[in-house]
Amino acid sequence: MDSAAIDRFEASRGRLASLAYRLLGSAADAEDAVQDTFLRWQDADRERIDVPEAWLTKVIPNLCLDRLRSAQVRHERAAGAWLPEPLLEGDPMLGPADTFEQRESVSLAVLTLLERLAPVERAVYVLREAFSYSHAEIAGILDITESASQQHAHRSRVRVATERRRGGETDPAAARRVVEEFLAAATSGRTERLVALLTDDVTALSDGAGLARRLLRYTTRERVAAYVRAGFKPTPAKRRMAGGSPAMHMARLNGSPAVVAVVDERVVGTVVFEVSDGKIVSLCGIAAAVRLARLNEAWRQHEPEAPVISAW
Repeated sequence: MDSAAIDRFEASRGRLASLAYRLLGSAADAEDAVQDTFLRWQDADRERIDVPEAWLTKVIPNLCLDRLRSAQVRHERAAGAWLPEPLLEGDPMLGPADTFEQRESVSLAVLTLLERLAPVERAVYVLREAFSYSHAEIAGILDITESASQQHAHRSRVRVATERRRGGETDPAAARRVVEEFLAAATSGRTERLVALLTDDVTALSDGAGLARRLLRYTTRERVAAYVRAGFKPTPAKRRMAGGSPAMHMARLNGSPAVVAVVDERVVGTVVFEVSDGKIVSLCGIAAAVRLARLNEAWRQHEPEAPVISAW
């Protein structure tokens, strides 16, 4: 393959990766899909491809759909232990963020909701909401009718809107202040203040640091506050598991405020928050190393601000 063909693919790599990440929720899987697309591009009769960008855009979502439909992946995700992989703000895999819909489509909350859709519904939602393709274009990409694309888009939008309990966008500075207050209450043991910062229908998810077979789920303000208080209470066993005493940093992951625990420049865990009207709607704790690989790589090249807690 000549350099011009390679350059043409590389010009589309970022867009392809962000599309695959939204469809798969995993940076590692997205990178695999991009590599598989490159191999298809390498083997293709490129002289017969009039619009390479359109050809590549057709290949990668269908490769992602094949993966989502595979028996192994269905089994893994049906087991109840799946969560999206968090990405640091500025990661090119997050893709376009010009509109509210584009920013929403990559939030952990929406990626988790998209997991409940049928694969083709998820693909239509991502292509339409995040990349603004027309229904005619989506029909050509996914080999479905234009009316089917419209129906899938309507169903997916309704389901996401119904289950998405957050309102409009929250000012990042205001959301950060809420999370900082939450962190102060969690680490000082002020359970009453913790409860006051949570909405009545708050939810919490945790991967149990990868040790639990299923995700840990908590509802009601009191149960979530108790889970958070227990999780943020330092113990020798937790420090041994983390490899030391973590520093707690504020950051933005997938467009949301987050607390990132770091030991010797290594991310050992993170809690990502959804904030609306001055209160926390949901939080998601992720500490399994397999879900933190790309975040760790980005963190090492990142210059974080001073930690809000220097030694936990």
